[in-house]
Amino acid sequence: MTSKFTTNTLLRSLLALAVISMISASAQTSTAAADGPAATPAASAPTAPLVTGTGTKIGTINIEQAVLGSNEGQRDFQALQKKLEPKQSELKAENDELESLQKQLQTQGDKLNDDARATLVKQIETKKKSFDRAVQDAQEDAQNQQKEIFQRILQKMAPVIIKHAQTGGYAMIVDTSNPWPQSPILWYGEGGDITKAVVDLYNTQSGVPAPAAGVPAAPKPATTKPATTKPAPKATTPPSK
Repeated sequence: MTSKFTTNTLLRSLLALAVISMISASAQTSTAAADGPAATPAASAPTAPLVTGTGTKIGTINIEQAVLGSNEGQRDFQALQKKLEPKQSELKAENDELESLQKQLQTQGDKLNDDARATLVKQIETKKKSFDRAVQDAQEDAQNQQKEIFQRILQKMAPVIIKHAQTGGYAMIVDTSNPWPQSPILWYGEGGDITKAVVDLYNTQSGVPAPAAGVPAAPKPATTKPATTKPAPKATTPPSK
């Protein structure tokens, strides 16, 4: 079993929605503040579309890299990975035990009597069902915790993005976290990318120190993937003589 985090499509979709809602809310707040106290309260107004800037430039930002590349993101995702390690070790132990039983059936199955073989097959099936449920629960728990960290940081980072875009004369900032054709952005140049600038600004604002040298980078938000188990062979009753 590997503890490396891999990209998850569902989580990406949820985070994409979070990006839109959080940045839109931040932009609307900035607009309302500029209008003064006479502006209509946001609570009584219908949901507004994403507010664009008054500049002329179009910039890009990789939201995923910005969150994960921030000092806070690295710290919190590394802490979560450490927190999940006991469960990963537990699943690995269960997986090893299941594979050992399957190997026993494959190597000794023809030497066992019908009752012993049926008992072993039933034991394998029961353990595999329990293992599969445990893996699914662990994946869902990891996804939820990863999503919570990502959204919490993004919520605080969104105003930084808006402010940088406004002061930089940008009319629009687009997210490049997903490559084409998963996103409508076919091509973009690095000249208009504000990811590093936003990360630097956010690191200064958050006050979270950079990770110590030699500490691995924060993993991408997704799920843990346990080792795949091979299905147990079906027991067969030898023909009567």
